[in-house]
Amino acid sequence: MTKTYIPKDYKPMFNILEMEIAIKHIKDFFEVELAKTLNLTRISAPLFVERETGLNDNLSGTERPVNFEMLDNPNKNIEIVHSLAKWKRDALKRYGFKEYEGIYTDMNAIRRDEILDNLHSIYVDQWDWEKIIKKEDRNIEYLKETVKKIYKVFLKTEKMLQIIYDDYVPFLANEIKFISSEELLQKYPDKSQKERENLIAKEYKAVFITQIGDKLSDGYKHDDRAPDYDDWSLNGDIIVYNEVLDSAFELSSMGIRVDKDKLIDQLEKANISEKTKYHNMIINEELPLTMGGGIGQSRICMLFLKTAHIGEVQASIWNDEIEEDCKKNNINLL
Repeated sequence: MTKTYIPKDYKPMFNILEMEIAIKHIKDFFEVELAKTLNLTRISAPLFVERETGLNDNLSGTERPVNFEMLDNPNKNIEIVHSLAKWKRDALKRYGFKEYEGIYTDMNAIRRDEILDNLHSIYVDQWDWEKIIKKEDRNIEYLKETVKKIYKVFLKTEKMLQIIYDDYVPFLANEIKFISSEELLQKYPDKSQKERENLIAKEYKAVFITQIGDKLSDGYKHDDRAPDYDDWSLNGDIIVYNEVLDSAFELSSMGIRVDKDKLIDQLEKANISEKTKYHNMIINEELPLTMGGGIGQSRICMLFLKTAHIGEVQASIWNDEIEEDCKKNNINLL
């Protein structure tokens, strides 16, 4: 059964060539504004890492990374990255960055186990960013202030599109609101996690759901998070209401990263006893305290260009059913 949602009377804003031009406008503008806002320097990012380093993102712990062997050194187990959540923290140390300085990268990944639908592809492109913070910054208020700064970049991007396209209709809320995953559960106790997100997104239009990864009062997690990069008490997702899809729409997952104590606690909760080189660097306090996240490049293009499918703003591979559904319903896959 198809997983493609077809909005009623859907008509794309642009043809394929116009879409490509608009995508470049958005990516160029957003990247520069994000770097200025968070004091970030662009650096090169790896497409793959050695498995033994422990620097690949394990996501929820069940996804299989694409792996291969190189001809000149077949003993190395090499993995295509899922994201650069851990690699960035190590890079900040190696590159000699100071407090309140940070980095961002163009991160490209392959997630072979994604379930394909309007929002999900096996190809992932995002801006991965990370910056060094102080110990006293490890609190919810500092996290919220950073979220507000990022949301202002979204608002600036919307204004840029209004200048370029005279008939562009703005839709973002003027400010982003905050709610914890536990508060969201108490607000909608009889709803599933996805239903809760849809309801709060429709009510607030823009919301940051905090504290994701640990079990809630009902004994379940709001969502899975790896135990070794985000501090589950100091993280969250930026979600907006997507009018085209009539649903919650995640733009970014981010957070303050684990320190020594939080790492040990969360590894224990996740029943992980084997520690990687990366884990030991945190436990030995060899890495800086940081915060960071990922912002989906195709996601923001999809939102601002009001497309029904992520395949309209990125080139990927789909199954025959999705391709046929899109072809019949005026959805132009790149």
